[in-house]
Amino acid sequence: MTEGNFVDYVKIYVSSGKGGKGSTHLHREKFIEKGGPDGGDGGRGGHVYLVGNKGLWTLFHLKFARHIKAGHGGDGGGDRSTGADGDDKFIEVPLGTVVKDKETGETLFEITEDGEKQILSRGGKGGLGNWHFRSSTNQTPRYAQPGLPGVEMDVILELKVLADVGLVGFPNAGKSTLLSVLTSAKPKIADYPFTTLKPNLGIVAYRDFQSFVIADIPGIIEGAAEGKGLGHYFLRHIERNSTLLFLVPVDTPDIKGEYDILVNELTKYNPEMLDKERLLVISKCDMLDDELKAELKVELDVAFKGIPYMFISSVAQQGLTDLKDKLWKMLND
Repeated sequence: MTEGNFVDYVKIYVSSGKGGKGSTHLHREKFIEKGGPDGGDGGRGGHVYLVGNKGLWTLFHLKFARHIKAGHGGDGGGDRSTGADGDDKFIEVPLGTVVKDKETGETLFEITEDGEKQILSRGGKGGLGNWHFRSSTNQTPRYAQPGLPGVEMDVILELKVLADVGLVGFPNAGKSTLLSVLTSAKPKIADYPFTTLKPNLGIVAYRDFQSFVIADIPGIIEGAAEGKGLGHYFLRHIERNSTLLFLVPVDTPDIKGEYDILVNELTKYNPEMLDKERLLVISKCDMLDDELKAELKVELDVAFKGIPYMFISSVAQQGLTDLKDKLWKMLND
């Protein structure tokens, strides 16, 4: 999938069908001149459903489908015939889709399982026919209920990618390069900040035909939680990851300072981020010899007490097997 086809935010207008009106029919046939009321009920209006589909990874198919309407219910008929129900509309969305009311910003529900079906807009109820209103004092009611109107609403669909591991780091930290060597994904790689503008997913092949999913998230800058840089556009994707991999290049002047900025931005956006498993990975370590690496390790042991860290080089493919082992253990413990 190309970067331009990845859509994780759409606004759509949905309208359920209105209910059919009840019938005011009076029964007539040969030899029965006054058969009484036999008007049937109107059919219900069509619902608009959202359905989870694990085969979808983007909301691109809804980018140009801005108006989605269900069918109206049919009117009731004679002989107590009920009108046909309106045609339902089914909107397939990828797992991890969050549905919000555009007017209030309220989160209505989330789709997280394959085949999960939720009613987004409920169809109007059909009206009762005159048969329901007969009584001893009114044996030929000539009125019936109209159908109830459908529900119209503007909604926002936001996709939060479902991945086991999320790559977190400053722009140009080497996240896309790491994803490209761990998986068969082909993210855009270049020597300038914000090369990655949309999340990239890759499947890491592990031992015994097992695998896990890793997501390359666009780079964080200081102030991202307030919307700077790409702001909330990418921070919401990290909420779904069970493990966060912090990537900091070894040539960074202050490794601890950069790590603290990343953690601080995630915490300001959502304090629950601190509950996730964390792993610090020092990248571009092919630039170090054994002596420099030993000196750096002494500094990191003091600065990162209780936080696991490791050295890798994506280009030289050093430490990648140990990294996969460590991530697999974190995910399955």
